[in-house]
Amino acid sequence: MTARFTAIALLTFAISPISLTVPGAALRAQGPSAAPDSLPQARGGTSAVATPLPAAQFPALSQASSQNPLLGSVPEGTISGGVLPLSIADAIERGLRHNLGQLLSSDAITSSQGQLWQARSSLLPNLSARVSENAAQVDLAAQGFEKLSARFPGFPTVIGPFGYFDARAIASQSLVDMNAIDNARSAERTRVAAKFSYQDMREVVVLVVGATYLEAIAESARVDSAEAQVKTAQALYDQAVDLKRVGASAGIDLLRAQVELQIRQQQAIAARNDFAKQKLSLARTIGLPLSQEFTLTDTAPYEPSTVVPLEDTLEHAYAQRADFQSALAQVSAATFARRAATAEHLPSASAYADYGLAGPTPDHLHGSFDTYVALHIPIFAGNRARGDALVADADLARSRQQLENLRAQIEQDVRSALLDLQSASEQVNVSRSNADLAQQTLTQARDRFSAGVTDNIEVVQAQQSVANANDSYISSLYAYNLARVELARAAGSAERGIREYWKGK
Repeated sequence: MTARFTAIALLTFAISPISLTVPGAALRAQGPSAAPDSLPQARGGTSAVATPLPAAQFPALSQASSQNPLLGSVPEGTISGGVLPLSIADAIERGLRHNLGQLLSSDAITSSQGQLWQARSSLLPNLSARVSENAAQVDLAAQGFEKLSARFPGFPTVIGPFGYFDARAIASQSLVDMNAIDNARSAERTRVAAKFSYQDMREVVVLVVGATYLEAIAESARVDSAEAQVKTAQALYDQAVDLKRVGASAGIDLLRAQVELQIRQQQAIAARNDFAKQKLSLARTIGLPLSQEFTLTDTAPYEPSTVVPLEDTLEHAYAQRADFQSALAQVSAATFARRAATAEHLPSASAYADYGLAGPTPDHLHGSFDTYVALHIPIFAGNRARGDALVADADLARSRQQLENLRAQIEQDVRSALLDLQSASEQVNVSRSNADLAQQTLTQARDRFSAGVTDNIEVVQAQQSVANANDSYISSLYAYNLARVELARAAGSAERGIREYWKGK
């Protein structure tokens, strides 16, 4: 199971029209960047959980994951010579500081703030100053006064050159402009939507980091399980050698035990490689230098979850989900934009004033000023206002549709997360019992083989059952903890929920 495949699947859990969000054991895509619909869980045996295929077999998925900002980061920090202990809380903290998706979301807030100031600029006073030294010469004949010299003999046809100096302060102010006022209100709501999108991105980053860390824990457990299986296979092989030496078993039993040992060794090698690659994926997500050695300090906990009423969870989700609040703000922004478009045909008023000193030279200046209040009345502008209103109507309708779609998506997320949590909890209980039974079966098979009652086919089969049962238990425990993270995200409290869940472990 590759970390990159998991992260791609995670990114489809709750991608809203406003911002990116994430994941679950049955991840959905509600945005334009849909991805696989299943989360990697169990690896084989008798488990009913699907086994994912390596992302390396799917170049399109590998390319998509390399382009997704949530799977990247801006690495920071010096490489220490020792091994860095890394808890899930530390990983989340680093992810919130260095994950690329989080950094880009922060830039979006800055951009929305700039757009707000741009919209407000037409409502604020405009002040300027001007200092000029002017020189000019006027040809009256060129200006249409060529007959003056004939009518008035001696009247010059060319005036100048002459010059003057002018220093002036200028002020203008919009008095009434409903189009500019509503545009500023729309920009303000857009800025609010960007802030909520930033908060939602924090939830997404927490979810991605938490899921990636959980998968690293699962891969570490698979390494431990594989190495334990190697030790068991080695003991069975040594037992077969001893029995063959005393003539108590056939040569085929020794060969069968040797094949089983080498299979377990091969699986242990693959498990260690998967774990190393998963740690690289985790480091990329949280901005840790890839050459920095680190160890996971947290393990996958299991605490039976309390049943939360669906209605209470939905009410909490609608109130807390930042992507839903962002969608509401976008509808408000679209509403003000629609009002601004319809206000384009309304009259607007503005005021202008300037005062300065002017004269032929800086030593001979006199005060001068100009002031007026103007009323601008649009009469016909080529149906520009109508066109802007139609565009604004479409944007408003689209925002409302996206809001209702997100409302339904949140309910689906919550319902699916509750189903996943219940299913995963039952799988943990069953797989844990199955692992105990498989271990008892292996012990009895070894005793029967030692007593010469049977050959070691039963032993090999029992060991295979133990390996499958352990892997199924690891996968179900991973799925359970991921389902808890998924439910926290669906309810809009991933960051707080994950920290509190692991804080007590």
